[in-house]
Amino acid sequence: MIRPFHHYSAARIIIFCVTRIPVYNEYRIVQIGIRGCNSLEGQGDTVTKHEQLLQHIEQLKIGTKISVRKLAKEMAVSEGTAYRAVKEAENLGIVITKERIGTVRVEKKPRGISEQLTFGDVVDIVEGHVLGGAGGLDKPLHKYVIGAMKIDAMIRYIDADSLLIVGNRDDVHSLALEQGAGVLVTGGFGTNREVKELADKLDLPVISSRHDTFTVAYMINRAIFDRLIKKKIMLVEDIVERKPRISTLKVTSTVGELLRLSKESGEQRFPVTDEWNRVIGIVGRRDVEDLPEDQAIEKMMIRGPVTAALQTSLASAAQIMMWEGIDFLPIIDRNRKLVGTVTRKEVLQSLRDVRNQPQMGETFDHLIWNGFAEDRDDEGRLFFHGFITPQMASDLGTISEGVISTLMMHSAIKAAKELTGRDYVLDNMSTYFVRPVQIEDSVIISPRLLESSRRTCKLEIEISHHDSLVAKAVMMLQSIDHG
Repeated sequence: MIRPFHHYSAARIIIFCVTRIPVYNEYRIVQIGIRGCNSLEGQGDTVTKHEQLLQHIEQLKIGTKISVRKLAKEMAVSEGTAYRAVKEAENLGIVITKERIGTVRVEKKPRGISEQLTFGDVVDIVEGHVLGGAGGLDKPLHKYVIGAMKIDAMIRYIDADSLLIVGNRDDVHSLALEQGAGVLVTGGFGTNREVKELADKLDLPVISSRHDTFTVAYMINRAIFDRLIKKKIMLVEDIVERKPRISTLKVTSTVGELLRLSKESGEQRFPVTDEWNRVIGIVGRRDVEDLPEDQAIEKMMIRGPVTAALQTSLASAAQIMMWEGIDFLPIIDRNRKLVGTVTRKEVLQSLRDVRNQPQMGETFDHLIWNGFAEDRDDEGRLFFHGFITPQMASDLGTISEGVISTLMMHSAIKAAKELTGRDYVLDNMSTYFVRPVQIEDSVIISPRLLESSRRTCKLEIEISHHDSLVAKAVMMLQSIDHG
């Protein structure tokens, strides 16, 4: 896990043995690039050309078309610089690029709403191109129907705002459009001029894809599951947007001001910002105990604090706090300016709320672990058992070493959770592979606690097949729940 927005950080790489290595953070490289650049008039801060371009794009009216060449000319930058800014704006969700329309400034969608696929999304997913009805690409898609039946039967399944997946059947294309549905023509086929004209008239897209019907259905289904998974992953932004306006201090603020602010807000720790609202430190009530109220807080504050971005996941924020031993995290934007704060308590509570929600979509980890059942031996010790499926195999037909490591890690975290009631993340792991396991072999995973403390839990994990040892690991887990 790389600590975001800090000069030096720590990365954890899991390759049979996990350890920390020093890396240069990406944000530090960006900060170096800021020096010596022209500043925007009236902002009092030095920003890169890239930031100037992004700010210019943000100020454009919703619906404005954006040309890389025109943007480069207006802002006196290279087309490459303009292109990178446009792609960054796409990642931020403030512009989109559509076939036959181009790049357009759009309103950023708030998180937490139900995101349905649009016909435009389908074009991107199936690598298709639009034959007609481009004006309806923004329309939401409620369901898709595969047209593998006679027309009389097919009409019962075609509803408005649905998508009919079918081959080169022009009569069916017209029928779907008349019912208010879009059309996806598979196999790389097209359609006739009358259908294209009808699609343009009704603003219902007719899309052509080179893939076959089964493939496009799988691609769309996969995209839906991916969206469900992303929706379940909470970001720091989800906490910050619910909190009231943050209270800050300056280096010239006094102990008395800190105490009054703490009494009014109920907070114990506060970010310290400079004249441009950039975070330069953190200070709390405990840092100024027994000091005179007229003393400045500058010498008591912690300088160069660890920070995170709005798009940091809550799980990452929890691990950052755990590894750094902190319980307060300032949140900054891409200009390093303060936009909010989160505490360890808020992050952990939100993570617990997410776990209480029904699982939507399945990640590779879930798919690997779902085939294993929990059980206990005669002495009441926890173990897990299941079968090796073909999807877990390597090119040689034996179980992948990565899958073995994943299985042992899941069993260790579940065993530690049962023993202590806390949630854990992997700190380090030493793994030994003894013998190969074949597809459809049954295996037993046995975790055994070696030692535990308030912060850590050390376990030994064994995987066996017919009483023969397959793999063994010793893992150190770190609790993200300790205060």
